Amino acid sequence: MLTHHRKPVCLSLISTDLPIWSVVETAATLYQKDTDRFHLLLTAPPLISCEVESVVSPQDRLPQTKSKAYAPNSPRILWLEISPYRVIMTMQGNAQVSYRHFWEQGVYGISRYWLPTESLQPNDPIRLRNFTSSLTLNGHPLPEHLRLEYELWAEKVQLGCYILNLEIKH
Repeated sequence: MLTHHRKPVCLSLISTDLPIWSVVETAATLYQKDTDRFHLLLTAPPLISCEVESVVSPQDRLPQTKSKAYAPNSPRILWLEISPYRVIMTMQGNAQVSYRHFWEQGVYGISRYWLPTESLQPNDPIRLRNFTSSLTLNGHPLPEHLRLEYELWAEKVQLGCYILNLEIKH
């Protein structure tokens, strides 16, 4: 049973204890894999990269820094595997930061981040843990609203509390 629907979505990530807030509004393709299992694919906006150059002019003793911002050409794909019991979110594309999160209510899931190939260790992901305190999926027969509340951890250091909110408009 594989059916798909093109839907407008709003995906937001908010930290409850840090100044982090991000919202993406776009169209996504919703695939129904089974009665309660869905995949959602969307193209995420590019991360803006910066190149920093140091320029020394003859009259200045301290270097001046110039910053060039650019957006990569290829899109980043965001893929969510959604069920009432677990959510897996994968971001991949264009040799920038990629990640994969696994959330399940009451469970310490794994969050992995892959840095761009120019980094010192291009093949080794950064591994963090996340604890999902709440996972709510509403809507039938197609999902309309997903809300995840979780904590992100590096060993014994908490890296913040987050709310991931997904609205699918039908």
